[in-house]
Amino acid sequence: MMETWQAILADSIVSHEQLARRLPGLDPHLAEVIARYPLRINPYYLKLIEEHGAPLAKQAIPDIAELRDPVGLIDPLAEEDLTVAPNLIHKYPDHALLLVHHQCAMYCRFCTRKRKVGSAAMAVPAQGFDATFDYLAAHPNIREVLLSGGDPLLLPDDILDHILARLRQISSIEVIRIGSRVPCTLPMRVTNQLVGILRRHHPLYINTHFNHPAELTEEAGRACQLLADGGIPLGCQTVLLKGVNDKSEILKKLFLGLLRLRVKPYYLFQTDLTAGTNHFRVRTSEGLAIMRQLYGHISGMAVPTFALDAPGGKGKIPLTPGYVTEYGDTLRFTSYRGEACSYPEPDAL
Repeated sequence: MMETWQAILADSIVSHEQLARRLPGLDPHLAEVIARYPLRINPYYLKLIEEHGAPLAKQAIPDIAELRDPVGLIDPLAEEDLTVAPNLIHKYPDHALLLVHHQCAMYCRFCTRKRKVGSAAMAVPAQGFDATFDYLAAHPNIREVLLSGGDPLLLPDDILDHILARLRQISSIEVIRIGSRVPCTLPMRVTNQLVGILRRHHPLYINTHFNHPAELTEEAGRACQLLADGGIPLGCQTVLLKGVNDKSEILKKLFLGLLRLRVKPYYLFQTDLTAGTNHFRVRTSEGLAIMRQLYGHISGMAVPTFALDAPGGKGKIPLTPGYVTEYGDTLRFTSYRGEACSYPEPDAL
């Protein structure tokens, strides 16, 4: 009998003692890291770490550098200041972010919400989301709601269905998005029953999160296939991580592999200025150089937008390599191969 996703999740490594049994010689000081930032590695992802090593291990296994970050901010995106109702963050004019769950199938060491994921600080309020739904109904300019957390797809089916149904009762909400790393870190959670629930609430989109081609497993492929066959458009938000995927060849393989799974590479994010993640950060100039090696060299469908989520809640800023060399009556620029090009501008009216 196939093990349920709940049983797999319950068998996760969550303590220093459990991790030390699987990884002899583990630094005892990592217990201090885990005391501040929760640990969870489920058996599925642990097996991938054992097969592929550092690029996956760095994402999941604590590092003492998390406690020695000289520049990181506790709340780099000012989400607490932008919280307008229980667990509801309203940063952009026409869409809002609703945190519906505080747990993930694996706690990524580079998480933007390290301050609260896996802790009671992000738990659903005792009174539920009534005040949140009231706020959304009172602000018809919000046409899109993104569910995040934690991972919304770790909610029980009936609770997720209830939240989606409540959102659909608000006529001004046109689109629902779900941010989930479950297709990558616990793909067996994606079941026919779950997809059936999601299909009832279209238009619904899912942005998932893969960082390395080794995560594109047969199981992950099945999960993405189920979702895509359910009519759910899939995007991927990848984070540029030092020692994990900061090479163009790795990202080319990842992005082309995602397209084969019917997942559109959506964003490549510069690592946020989150406390405890400085050791993951790559210079933006390196990210731009990587993007130059993607544009034109692989299908445009496979090229995401390189973006930085500006500190202080200022929003996502696209970072684009410079190709234009001169503006005027003739636009002068270089091709993706570095060749000089020109384009005559139309006459001004």
